[in-house]
Amino acid sequence: MNDPLHQPKTKKSGVSWGALVGGLALVIPLLGIMLSGLFHNPHDIGNALADKPAPAFTLPRLSDGAEVQLSQFRGQPLVINFWATWCRSCPLEHPVLVDGARRYSNQVQFLGIAYEDKRPALKAWLARHGGSSYPTLVDVGGKVAVAYGVYGVPETYFIDGEGVIRTKHVGPIDPQTLKARIEGIL
Repeated sequence: MNDPLHQPKTKKSGVSWGALVGGLALVIPLLGIMLSGLFHNPHDIGNALADKPAPAFTLPRLSDGAEVQLSQFRGQPLVINFWATWCRSCPLEHPVLVDGARRYSNQVQFLGIAYEDKRPALKAWLARHGGSSYPTLVDVGGKVAVAYGVYGVPETYFIDGEGVIRTKHVGPIDPQTLKARIEGIL
């Protein structure tokens, strides 16, 4: 009974090329997606307003309620930081911004814009974190933040003397990045 038609089938040892090719077809694109994230700066979300005029605004100053308009700063480079008392990383960058505002005081105007917050909470937060060396404006209702395309706080915008947004930084800013971005608008 050596009839090859009636022999029991035996498993082939070896690789199923179809399964291997199918597996690679799934794994390679996933690996590409994962690796592309390694080279992406998480602070560079993109800025639809880059190289466009900064949206105009009039907001009350926290200290005295006086209205402050963006147009008051025409001809002067600006650093505008959107922040909030409920922001977990804002305390990390606050000393960096306060120091930067002091360091560049005769070259750049800093403004803080408090987003979706209440005046008493803002005053208490600033008192607890050592105050500020630049004005804080209050964006009640978040209309200015929406106009600037703020994704979340903190976000810092760098505006040249012509009133054009040159770049923004998402997340808490460090001294080296602050210095580099300010040099980019001077």
